[in-house]
Amino acid sequence: QLHTNLQLIIIQRLNRPQSSTTQVELQLSNRNQLFKMSKILRYYYDLMSQPSRALYIFLEKTKIPYERCLVNLGKGEHLTDEFKAVNRFQKVPCIVDKGGDLKLAESVAILRYLAREYPTVADHWYPKDSRLRARVDEYMSWQQHNTRATCAIYFQYVWLRPRMMGTKVNPEREEQLRGQMETCLDFIEQDYLGKGEKFLVGDQISVADLLAACEIEQPKMAGFDPCAGRPNLTAWMARVREETNPYYDQAHKLVYKIAPASVPKPKL
Repeated sequence: QLHTNLQLIIIQRLNRPQSSTTQVELQLSNRNQLFKMSKILRYYYDLMSQPSRALYIFLEKTKIPYERCLVNLGKGEHLTDEFKAVNRFQKVPCIVDKGGDLKLAESVAILRYLAREYPTVADHWYPKDSRLRARVDEYMSWQQHNTRATCAIYFQYVWLRPRMMGTKVNPEREEQLRGQMETCLDFIEQDYLGKGEKFLVGDQISVADLLAACEIEQPKMAGFDPCAGRPNLTAWMARVREETNPYYDQAHKLVYKIAPASVPKPKL
């Protein structure tokens, strides 16, 4: 399974002063002490993380009361002992609920939990109908080794590692990774979106659409346009954005800022 934090590559190479680490731990400690007195959901995230963006959009759209807890991956906040006490995997996204009685990691598990527990979540996000829910679950299981794997690995190899680690892009390897990503996107274009349905699972948006769209946005930062030559994907991405704005654009502000001018993107 892909590491959730793409920026881990950067962070593992950071040589942070002790004073900086101590300050981060104190900030997290103080914040955690305050939340022990509250029952509100805490959401730990960084919008450079694709599943963090998906969960941010979901929380905003469903009006679940929550407290934002930014975990700055660039500063290594997820590597502190204080954050490890929140999430033993030391990744984002994660949540703490029920006044600290529940600590939960992994975006798919979190989305399922929120859909079950919070009455403000409309049924279409994670349908109670067994057949529809099975189709949503099918996509979420499939995407881990397909949409997520291919888009994230391409982004890491072409954009992230050269800038943060000084590695060089091998044209043959880039072509291989791009081919794998193209194959995945073509399958989504033809199979998931080629049957006349508006979204991945029927004519209403679901959590599957959020996870997929946020993954497919990622390679734009590496100069790759996932929608080129894919009219179904293009129309679907526009529908997902329209259904979830202004939160979709808020979540992808940094993605669009980094993406080169050659890649079509909305003007925010």
